[in-house]
Amino acid sequence: MTFAPHPAAVLYQGARPFPALAACEHFAGSEKNILKALQLQSELLVDERPIFDITADCEDGAPAGREAQHAAMIADLLLDPANRHVRLGARIHDVTHHHWREDLQIILGRAGHKLAYLVLPKVSGADDALEQIAALDDARKTHGIEREIPVHVLIETPGALHEVWRIAALPRVESIDFGLMDFVSAHHGAIPGLAMRSPGQFSHPLIARAKCEIAAAALGNGVIPAHNVTTELNDPDVVRDDARRARAEFGFLRMWSIHPRQIQPIVDAMRPDYAEVTEATGILFAAQNANWGPIAWEGKLHDRASYRYYWELLSRAHATGAELPREARDRFFRPAASASKNVNH
Repeated sequence: MTFAPHPAAVLYQGARPFPALAACEHFAGSEKNILKALQLQSELLVDERPIFDITADCEDGAPAGREAQHAAMIADLLLDPANRHVRLGARIHDVTHHHWREDLQIILGRAGHKLAYLVLPKVSGADDALEQIAALDDARKTHGIEREIPVHVLIETPGALHEVWRIAALPRVESIDFGLMDFVSAHHGAIPGLAMRSPGQFSHPLIARAKCEIAAAALGNGVIPAHNVTTELNDPDVVRDDARRARAEFGFLRMWSIHPRQIQPIVDAMRPDYAEVTEATGILFAAQNANWGPIAWEGKLHDRASYRYYWELLSRAHATGAELPREARDRFFRPAASASKNVNH
């Protein structure tokens, strides 16, 4: 069956294409934990794509004095056959640390072609991020890596929050992440420790303001806002509720995990629910049947402005493994359907 052009070919995508990232970013520091995460990543797939990314941690994961060995271990894991989906990134040291440039040289020099993205921690403002992005580009060129490597920037200081709109607009940036615990610590006791976990992390005014600013800056610049970790390791309902509130109340589209048990509850909460998927598919089917002209759906007028919202919702549902009607998969997510994305509009 032949359908009208694919929604990605006809709907406005914005000046900056919105990144297609998994809903969960899992942090691991030791070789053992990174390998375990890579094994789990290959087990939790949607259409042969992993439902979470992995960030190998140089910053907090490296023992003091063994930074070079730790970076070399991460480079080896990037090259390991276990990294079959090539969705393993790395967090280097912050710009004030003596080893951050060596982190770049070791990882890019040995395995840069396998690096999914680079995470920049504890920037004090846009200039810090720009300095590390420039160094990343220099290292990439030095080691003959032609592709641009995406960057994720952590907002963990008041200065970074003040300049978050500038940071989100920088080249290579595809995600703005909130580092809650370091952010609270940077306020010298003015924010109570209860704000590091729920419910305080959603109700304290300074934390809620920071989350709103980060999400607004990220989305306003066409990049992904990523929510901080939850410290709950044993109760999946707490993890799921934190992720649900991050998405529904603050607009975050991705969330960190620090334990494998957190991954599935985060993905479950970040995906659109069944009612949203049902509404989106109905509207998009009717719109595609009308060749993307205006339609009336259940008494409401819809056109390309609303189609864009429903298409992004359906794309997110697919990326997070939500159950989709078979017709939706046939129309929008099969190889034959994807081929029509190249239609000019």
